[in-house]
Amino acid sequence: MQPSRSFELGSPAIRRVRIGGDAPLFLIAGPCVIESESHAMETAQRVASIAADEHIPLIFKASYDKANRSSLSSYRGPGLKEGLRILANIKKKTGLPILTDVHEVAQVGPAAEVCDVLQVPAFLSRQTDLLLAAGRSGRAVNIKKGQFLSPWDIAHAVEKVVSTGNEKIILTERGASFGYQNLVVDMRSFPIMRKLGYPVVFDVTHSVQLPGGAGKASGGQPEFIEPLARAASAVGVDGIFLEVHENPAAALSDGTNALPLTDLRPLLRKVVGIAALARQFDRPVESPHRIPGGVGRERSKGPRAKVAR
Repeated sequence: MQPSRSFELGSPAIRRVRIGGDAPLFLIAGPCVIESESHAMETAQRVASIAADEHIPLIFKASYDKANRSSLSSYRGPGLKEGLRILANIKKKTGLPILTDVHEVAQVGPAAEVCDVLQVPAFLSRQTDLLLAAGRSGRAVNIKKGQFLSPWDIAHAVEKVVSTGNEKIILTERGASFGYQNLVVDMRSFPIMRKLGYPVVFDVTHSVQLPGGAGKASGGQPEFIEPLARAASAVGVDGIFLEVHENPAAALSDGTNALPLTDLRPLLRKVVGIAALARQFDRPVESPHRIPGGVGRERSKGPRAKVAR
């Protein structure tokens, strides 16, 4: 794929993460929602340790409010004020850049004071006022492509953010609706979205979700996390997005499509190797130097390479 623009996240007080361009594959990972301060902190520390061991740039993610749960009775999170306090504490103690969702314009300002990346959820990727507010915050904006959007239609959401003067944009694929309660991933979407010039991320775990497939909650097919992650890494995405949990069966949100924390390290080792190879393929190939008149012969570059007299 053609290279995307590159920019840095973070500040002198936290770890800097460079994404896009020729930067290595980066990871966005964390629990779907903040279940408690201790759980979110422990998850952040464990994921940070694994990412550091594998030399993978990391952005920690967690939501203070899941406003789009299937059922009214589903757990949504601690709310804006308490959730941002927890995320600020995680940022302070781990030094990690932080990503979280914003659902309303009023949430953008407070979230931008704490978080390095503001994420516009897929269902809200056409909400003009929310996109403009996120852009004006000055923070990086991760736009999740709606399940109902074609990859070329995301250009309209990008245009809205760019109109604010903010070009720190990330585009995330999270699967497209395929009939009822099913999603598919079109690998063509990655190079199509990359043509817009911004880093492209694959949200693997939401792409194996079965929306509403468990009645009052979404189901999932986590057995497809690895093959899809490997496929997207081979295409050449800039980053991988994974929701992780130490015990997905007990998770308060999206446990049916979460990656067990014990599987994170082996998966990362595979996708990082594939991503590095894909980047080699994307580098322009230099034409061999040829001796005038000598068709097919490369010019020697060693110390004895002298023109015959």
